[in-house]
Amino acid sequence: MDIGVFIPIANNGWIMSATSPQYMPTFDLNKEITLKAEKYGLDFALSMIKLHGFGGKTEFWDYAMESFTLMAGLAAVTERIKLYASVPVLAIPAPIAARMAVTVDSISHGRFGINIVSGWQKAEYDQMNIWPGQEHFLNRYEFCAEYVTVMKELWETGQSDFKGRFLTMNDCRLLPKPEAKIDIVCAGQSQTGVDFAAAHADYNFCFGMGLNEPKKCAEAVQRNVDAAKKTGRKCGALLLFMIIAAETDEAAWAKWEHYKEGADIDAIAWMNSQGEADTRKSIDVSAIYMSRPPSAMNLNIGTLVGSYVTVARLMDEIDEIEGAAGVLLTFDDFLEGMDAFGQHIQPLMKSRAHV
Repeated sequence: MDIGVFIPIANNGWIMSATSPQYMPTFDLNKEITLKAEKYGLDFALSMIKLHGFGGKTEFWDYAMESFTLMAGLAAVTERIKLYASVPVLAIPAPIAARMAVTVDSISHGRFGINIVSGWQKAEYDQMNIWPGQEHFLNRYEFCAEYVTVMKELWETGQSDFKGRFLTMNDCRLLPKPEAKIDIVCAGQSQTGVDFAAAHADYNFCFGMGLNEPKKCAEAVQRNVDAAKKTGRKCGALLLFMIIAAETDEAAWAKWEHYKEGADIDAIAWMNSQGEADTRKSIDVSAIYMSRPPSAMNLNIGTLVGSYVTVARLMDEIDEIEGAAGVLLTFDDFLEGMDAFGQHIQPLMKSRAHV
């Protein structure tokens, strides 16, 4: 089972709380986290793209770096770990994203991939007057399909004359070609999103679910497996989980309860209002999904809370889910969390005995 880290490209990581660890995004912070991940044998690191935060008293995600340039910097200081940048398809033309990817591929010597971000938060794009309108909620995966098709044509042949509903290429050129295959990942949870991933992506991120219930993801993973079978392609499911660990179960749960007490209600409410802009109530990676129980405080990321022994056992349960290709991890405190995982949790995991 592959394991990656969802590095904190925006402030305070993935917990909307005034009582959780508070930190700003910097290159140095993300460099230290990624180097720890590489040292402990993790397989990949991924950074999101966020162009408009959620506000509130914690100014959640109001401070954020840009994904491609961050990963280019990390590519230059790492040696083995694979790196994924996220592209906002509405903001960056496909040929430019393809050329940026080739550049980072060269810096990393073939350790690069792209996460496709279709765009669910209107405010991110409306602030630049590039929001296509309500129809984008319905059309976004068709747009992404054309976007990925253009990039792949450029990477594989160096040229594209693609003519589609949204994109038109006129003898578009791109050389040099990448050193290695540039994997595509996405995070489609609706059936339309899952079908897009099965047809165009190498991996699809699925949300973990609940507190200490990793196998509740099995249904979502199976939908991903079934969709991939229909296309005859391979598209692995990567599960997103947060780890809140300590030496004892009691200490870990105390941290969880402490974070809940400081939940940033205003930031959560703003996220919910953005999600409601999609009147179809889709269950893609959107505010509607992220605000569900048990806790919108950490965007409803499936959460593993407990001692090092408990978390190791729960991680091994994820490996037992048929079709699960790997896990993308977040932590309450990334520096302490990476060390706890690498030194205390991973050595107890049967599924990582090879590391």
